[in-house]
Amino acid sequence: MRFSPIFVSVVTVSMVMTAVPAASETIGRAAERAVALRDETESVGVARDISFPQCGGRLPALSSGSDGVLGANDGSTFTTNPCLVKELAWAKRLPSAPAFYTNTGDPGPVRAKHWPIGQTSPKVCSGADPNSVACSFDYGWNAGWQAFGVAAEAARRLHHVDVESARRRAANVEWWLDVETMNSWLAVSGSPTRAAEQRDTASLVGQYDALRFAGVEQIGIYSTVYQWGLITGGTRAVNAQFGPTAQWLAGYASKAAATAGCSDKGFMPGTVRMTQYLAADGFDADVICAGPDPA
Repeated sequence: MRFSPIFVSVVTVSMVMTAVPAASETIGRAAERAVALRDETESVGVARDISFPQCGGRLPALSSGSDGVLGANDGSTFTTNPCLVKELAWAKRLPSAPAFYTNTGDPGPVRAKHWPIGQTSPKVCSGADPNSVACSFDYGWNAGWQAFGVAAEAARRLHHVDVESARRRAANVEWWLDVETMNSWLAVSGSPTRAAEQRDTASLVGQYDALRFAGVEQIGIYSTVYQWGLITGGTRAVNAQFGPTAQWLAGYASKAAATAGCSDKGFMPGTVRMTQYLAADGFDADVICAGPDPA
């Protein structure tokens, strides 16, 4: 936990003697700071994020969080979390509305199973140039629609509603793009060139735009400064493509550290919405730093 700076008070000097706080006074101030820190940490809102790793096992206690953030995929793009319906049912029992997150990636035409060669909309992915920025955009666009469809199908099955109603439900909550180096990226698996970063960024923009087109109004990005920089290059031009997007920062060691992390600078312009840490119950937890940005 990052404590606030401790300012040393000006002491009065008399007869070359300096006033020193009594030991009991020093202990008392330390205790006051510890209580203030504990109160600050305990009062913050906490979300719980779960996905395919929790499939078939127990889920966090309902009393341990205010809302759930659910992974639509099975760890990579174009996959389905097989337990999403069960996890959505769990999240619907929490006080606040659930949210979804989706894995992202840009494996390129050689490694991808779903590369969009021949696709003409929203971009033209020509077979003559299969590793183009346009092809990466289409790959992300298709991945975004696939993840949205997974969430909408889970909502349809859980609530026994028609397809259109299920899509409205899936669009009416927050979504997050999970941007991590563990997924497939041209700038990570190959040479970290500017061209690779541009294609990886195009895939992210495609996925972001697909969710927007599906009607999702609240979209944020989960990553770290290091991972975002490695995948996209983290340049001003890249950040401008997403605008002041809400951020979910990963990598904090404790709830206290995550609470302090709400004041950290994110990996791009925008509000730090949540900070993630591993809770004592063994599940990921997220300090809620700020509410959703106005639509």
